[in-house]
Amino acid sequence: MKNSELTRKIAGRGAVTLLTLATAFGALSSASAATPDNNVPSVTVRYADLNLSTEAGAKALYQRIAYAAKQVCPVADIRDLSRLVVARACQQAAIAGAVSAVNSPLLAANHAAKTHRG
Repeated sequence: MKNSELTRKIAGRGAVTLLTLATAFGALSSASAATPDNNVPSVTVRYADLNLSTEAGAKALYQRIAYAAKQVCPVADIRDLSRLVVARACQQAAIAGAVSAVNSPLLAANHAAKTHRG
């Protein structure tokens, strides 16, 4: 089973859009990262109300991104380990892509702290 692919784009200042191409579940037969399909699940995460130069603002945006990643990535039953692995990989890729797209040092540090737990 192939891993889900992820594309993200900036949807204007103060928002990031997460798109997931759920090819692993047969939702799409083919897709192009350069030309997103309108049927591809996507969530726009707005953050113009947050101050990303503060720890509180970066944490709030990270929570919004993590929630959005759960919305756009396939939901998996814990009894189906292969789909669970794909769903979690999709969520991790969606979060990493959005964090990168926002280009905030505090958000990146927050992400690093979440992903490098011992």
